[in-house]
Amino acid sequence: MATQLFDLSGRVALITGASRGIGAATARLLAEQGAHVVVSSRKQADLDQVAAEIVQAGGKATPIAAHQGDSTALAELMRRISNDLGRLDILVNNAATNPHFGHIADTEMSMVDKTLQVNVKGYFELSALGAKAIRASGGGAIVNVASINGVRPAMFQGIYSITKAAVINMTQAFARECAPWKVRVNAVLPGLTDTKFASAITKNDAIRKSITDQLPLQRMAQPEEIAPAVLYLSSDASSYVTGTTLVVDGGFLA
Repeated sequence: MATQLFDLSGRVALITGASRGIGAATARLLAEQGAHVVVSSRKQADLDQVAAEIVQAGGKATPIAAHQGDSTALAELMRRISNDLGRLDILVNNAATNPHFGHIADTEMSMVDKTLQVNVKGYFELSALGAKAIRASGGGAIVNVASINGVRPAMFQGIYSITKAAVINMTQAFARECAPWKVRVNAVLPGLTDTKFASAITKNDAIRKSITDQLPLQRMAQPEEIAPAVLYLSSDASSYVTGTTLVVDGGFLA
């Protein structure tokens, strides 16, 4: 029985920000467990490559480009999933942006608007659409990829940290109200992870070392080390878990 707890056969999972990093690693892992994964991000060509790799490995994948900050694109994304695949069981909100790296008081309002649009409004809008679709399929899970920055704001990542705190609260709000629909909603909080998204930190030796020196595990994570947390919260292994956050940070918040 235990080996079946993570089996996602017959389920459809949408992963945003899936062209690379945590999103791509999550898509590959969920596909390995039997899910038909819909990989989404802004650029179709990048998604086509990820989907091809999944299919070549024996999985099922559909690439659909959609910008997380575009309401029309998100609605079209959900329409295509409904029409082409007939159901949605899992939503992984992973796409995010962080255009400003510097003193919080120097953040341009255009960057504030962009970060809020993608990281908060995009998550909210897709969660609302996804929850209704998952309800129609008989229930399932939403997993929001937040950040430990939502618990402890990081230097020079002010507006990004603020949006991730909002995602944590959003997770709890959706969890409470969607539970009667048999839709569980949880969040994964990664720490420093070796991705292109975090390259402003990971490629700067001094900044990276200043962070890893604070970590009990003394290193940053790889995307493949975050994906299993998403799998757990997407699967029947977490059937009684909703409204919670799962920290994957090498001990930073300990």
